[in-house]
Amino acid sequence: MATTHNLGFPRIGAQRELKFALEAYWQGQISRNEIEAVAAQLRKRHWDNQSALDWVPVGDFAFYDQMLDMSFTLGNLPERVRGFHGNTLDNYFRVARGRSAEAAADHARCCGGVAAGEMTKWFDTNYHYIVPEFDAQSEFRLDASRLLVQLAEARSQGINAKPVIIGPITYLALGKAKDDSDKLALLPRLLPVYQELLTALAAQSVAWVQIDEPILVTELEDRWRQAYISAYAALNTGKVKLLLATYFGPLLENLSLVGALPVQGIHLDAIRARQEVDPLVARLPADRIVSLGVIDGRNIWKTDINALLDWLEPLAMKLGDRLWIAPSCSLLHVPVDLTSEQKLDPEIKSWLAFALQKLDELHTVAAALDKGREAVTAELDANRTAIEMRHRSPRVNDPTIKAAVAAIDAEFGRRKNTYTQRALKQAVRLKLPKFPTTTIGSFPQTPEVRQARSRFKAGRIDQAAYHKAMRAEIERSVREQESLGLDVFVHGEAERNDMVEYFGEQLDGYAFTRFGWVQSYGSRCVKPPILFGDISRPKAMTVEWIKYAASLTDKPMKGMLTGPVTLLNWSFVRDDQPRSVSCKQLALAIRAEVLDLEKAGIRIIQIDEAALREGLPLRKSQWKSYLSWAVEAFRIAANGVADETQIHTHMCYSEFNDIIASIADMDADVITIETSRSAMELLDAFDDFRYPNEIGPGVYDIHSPNIPRREHIVQLMRKAAERVPAERLWVNPDCGLKTRQWSEVIPALANMVAAARELRAEVN
Repeated sequence: MATTHNLGFPRIGAQRELKFALEAYWQGQISRNEIEAVAAQLRKRHWDNQSALDWVPVGDFAFYDQMLDMSFTLGNLPERVRGFHGNTLDNYFRVARGRSAEAAADHARCCGGVAAGEMTKWFDTNYHYIVPEFDAQSEFRLDASRLLVQLAEARSQGINAKPVIIGPITYLALGKAKDDSDKLALLPRLLPVYQELLTALAAQSVAWVQIDEPILVTELEDRWRQAYISAYAALNTGKVKLLLATYFGPLLENLSLVGALPVQGIHLDAIRARQEVDPLVARLPADRIVSLGVIDGRNIWKTDINALLDWLEPLAMKLGDRLWIAPSCSLLHVPVDLTSEQKLDPEIKSWLAFALQKLDELHTVAAALDKGREAVTAELDANRTAIEMRHRSPRVNDPTIKAAVAAIDAEFGRRKNTYTQRALKQAVRLKLPKFPTTTIGSFPQTPEVRQARSRFKAGRIDQAAYHKAMRAEIERSVREQESLGLDVFVHGEAERNDMVEYFGEQLDGYAFTRFGWVQSYGSRCVKPPILFGDISRPKAMTVEWIKYAASLTDKPMKGMLTGPVTLLNWSFVRDDQPRSVSCKQLALAIRAEVLDLEKAGIRIIQIDEAALREGLPLRKSQWKSYLSWAVEAFRIAANGVADETQIHTHMCYSEFNDIIASIADMDADVITIETSRSAMELLDAFDDFRYPNEIGPGVYDIHSPNIPRREHIVQLMRKAAERVPAERLWVNPDCGLKTRQWSEVIPALANMVAAARELRAEVN
């Protein structure tokens, strides 16, 4: 019989209960006991949802991030948060966001400004993790309390629990040495703590532990590969059975290594690495468990179960009880429950599966393998009908759009002149000072803004009333920027719910959910639109709002757009054509909007590509192909304008040093990019690469409530000026400000403007 299990479940709750509890706790509205009660309730519900599985994950729940949880389990806390008052949860949130639950004044008295941990993307997903920090003196000390408490909770519900932890090599590889020491040299100190953890779990009669090592799907240096051999020899104590979990891609040259490791089971992502199943099985001893991720944990399309069974049935016959089946990875990356979507187009809804529906698919597959397909005839027939309807639907393919993509030529992606020539014309037109100041696009989405949007969607106010409310908020944003003395304004994006969803709602080929929330980091949730068909732009999407904002001021007003690569990477994308084709369709739609903004007199247009890097294949050997079509798509979108129109782009929270040449190839006149949490580390790339255009290295960490000091901003910009000429530097936050409050934003931006004035005085 096939054994069923899951690698992880969405932690936020079907109605984002965790998000709202976290934000209430941080604002001092609920107590620690109350937020812990919400967490326990969510865990209980999610274990109930998974109770039909043979093995249920425990320890996949986190208040903020699973990597941060692992840091606390291993006792690896940054020195800057040691010794503060409060319990472990207080320090946990200090690392996550720079502050726990205290009010700003209390925080200043007790702790001062604590730098939040650096945050970056989890492999090629839109989930962010808090980067573990190391130095040559790093020590580790076990604190298994979080995992043991959750294990006891699960068992009290009768759950057959499988604890989930991050493996030691992945933990080290994804961390960052703050003093340039060798991370791998810490392994001998780290392994005894992992051994203690496994011993503690064994003492609780745990049978299986899932140990996640997704770094195995990337290219590893030989010494890291050798580290796996010594590490798992040490962890193979015989006290518990280890299920080594890999996901997000194929193992390739690491396949033989994985097959030889002394663990009792291997999980392989059979969605992205099906071709490796037979070679892996051939390498494994006859007693080794083979876990296959047969349901896509990264996307929301229904599994073609009949086709899956055609492939899986012979393998099940061969493996017998050695076969385990599961989703390909944690279901953290998909929404919780499709049944809540009562307003979603019924045809499109019939093509989809969210986390709970994916578990239903898993049970159907298991029943077919164990009892024969006749035991689930109705389920298989319904699945076949849905798959065939999607393939035949005329809503999916549009010959006119495909012809437009085929007609793209090199001229679409080429500016009329070089940056040097354009910059001269733009300087004459814009008349900006040195170190010009701007923001990334959004301003706080106040309760009043959210309420107006909610009432409009519910039909309680009409369009005229809604537009009046949004215009009032736009005017407020303009007036605040005037008072602050910023140089280039934005309209604040009051009318936008999300930087991807807002545009997708106005493009043909997209569908939208009401409750399809996915965690991005901490309490930040996104609702990715569903890109189900060929994309086109029926009408202008932003021009009316930007023109109105521009009419309120004499300062340059940026038009704000989301770029084609980000629209692609932050959507649930159709899986029936190459992603590059869908991206070019999006590029043509954004190009039309860019040209309409230019025609309306907008002199600066920002096209955000926040998700450019996360679309990279996990192996560098495959980067060239992706970067080629991704950069081409941006250039198609951006480069139809006159020299005098200044094109900006923005990128956030990823490591960019290794793709800086491709970023330069985008040929944006100005790029704004996250550098605040990494203390301008990005600028190390400019030691060997001369970035040719203008750049705004983010100096204000908007994901923390802490207000940056003027002196700190000046210091960061001085570091930047050592690598980039001052005349090509901008001063800006590292991301949009929609999640912050005006009471935080105004003093932070005031300090930023003051810093820019000080810098100008220095260079003058």
